Amino acid sequence: MYAAWSIGEPAPEIKAKAWFPETGKISEFKLSGQKGKWVILTFYPGDFTFVCATDIEAFMSSYEEFRKNGAEIVAISTDSVFSHKAWSETSPRVKESKIPLIEDFNKKISTDYGFLNSETGAARRGSVIIDPDGVVQYAAIHNDALGKDVDHIFTSFMALKYVRDTPAAEGHVCAIPANWRIGKRALDIDVVKDIGKL
Repeated sequence: MYAAWSIGEPAPEIKAKAWFPETGKISEFKLSGQKGKWVILTFYPGDFTFVCATDIEAFMSSYEEFRKNGAEIVAISTDSVFSHKAWSETSPRVKESKIPLIEDFNKKISTDYGFLNSETGAARRGSVIIDPDGVVQYAAIHNDALGKDVDHIFTSFMALKYVRDTPAAEGHVCAIPANWRIGKRALDIDVVKDIGKL
C-alpha cells in the first residue's frame, strides 16, 4: 500500500474520534485544526500489544520537548476509540501518556497515508512529520517488530524545524548534513562557490 501523496505535499485531512487522556474525554480530532503547529503522527498496529506500548512510552519521555518546540503528537491505530480508552486506563506503560489516541476503525486514515497492511487490516508501524502549513516533510514505515527510535524522530523534527526557521540568503541553500545533531551547524551552501566541494 502506497500513499497518494509525496513528501512536500499537503497531508491528507484527518477527522476522527480520539481518546484524549489529559481530559479523560472522547472528542473529535481534526488535522486542519492544528494549522500553525508541527504534528507528529505515530502509527502503530494495535492496542494491548507489547511493542506498541513501548512506542507510546518512548514518545512520552520526550513529550514535553516536542511540545516546547511547537509540535503535537497523536497516535493512530485501527482500533476503536473505546479500545484506546481501555488501553490508556489499564496499560502500565500507556496509562501515564498524554498523547491523544485516534480511532481509525474504518481504516481510512491508514489507507490515505499508505500505512494500511492489507494482509492484517492493521496500520503498519511508522511516523509522519507534518509542518505548520499542513505539508508532509517526513514519513517512515518499518517492520512491525521494530519499535520506534524516538530520539531519531525528535532529531529529524528539530532538523526540519531548523531549516524552516533559518532561511538561507539569496544564492545559498540551508541543508542538514548526515549525522546532524541538535546544536550543530547546518550546511550553508553557496550554490556557485561551493559546487566544487560536492
